[in-house]
Amino acid sequence: MKPVKKISILIIEDNRLLRDGITSMIKEQPDLKIIASISDRKDSLSKILEFKPDIVLIDLGLRSQNSLEVVKSVKEKSTGIKIIVMDLMPVENDILEFVRAGASGFILKNAIVNEFLKTIRSVAAGEKVLPPNMADSLFSQIVTRAVNGSEHVDLKYAVRMTKREREVIDLIADGLTNKEIGQILHLSPYTVKSHVHNILEKMTLHARVQIANFAHTNKEFKENADSATSSNY
Repeated sequence: MKPVKKISILIIEDNRLLRDGITSMIKEQPDLKIIASISDRKDSLSKILEFKPDIVLIDLGLRSQNSLEVVKSVKEKSTGIKIIVMDLMPVENDILEFVRAGASGFILKNAIVNEFLKTIRSVAAGEKVLPPNMADSLFSQIVTRAVNGSEHVDLKYAVRMTKREREVIDLIADGLTNKEIGQILHLSPYTVKSHVHNILEKMTLHARVQIANFAHTNKEFKENADSATSSNY
């Protein structure tokens, strides 16, 4: 019986303790093999192209070089190499930028071992994998728009907002309270609160001041505020 080809992996991580720990963990897996484990070096790109691994595990926050540029360069020179980005908690725009650059997956450094290994195997099988806390709300939209969609994508527009939610965002940006928004839109404060909660979840934000900041700093918001139809309520 012909032996199953192991998934070859190259690790780029500047934290030696973490690098050695990941290497040791992967070496215990019968279907995975480490072909190189290197620190944050300027020649990491040449090493990747030399070894041609199936998977590259790269730290998002390398100290001496730009991880995003490494990802872009790898995908330009060898589309067959799949890249997984590692970070403690990548922010939404970082995820979008790395997906655009060609990254296939993300691993949280505090993930349990089974999740870590599952991500590697899933990406090797051709899947796209985002952090679990973002998968439900952003996975399909980010991947579809960034990989196959429009040239310009603002992450916040990857999430579909109803017309009512856009109205609430606009009024939050004006500094109105839930009670004041309810009076203008003829809604109870509790209904407004529910809309605010939904908006925060869709945008993966944590506070209404972040909603206001988004509305103030994105010119496209005003232009698209009326794009939803009344059937979206």
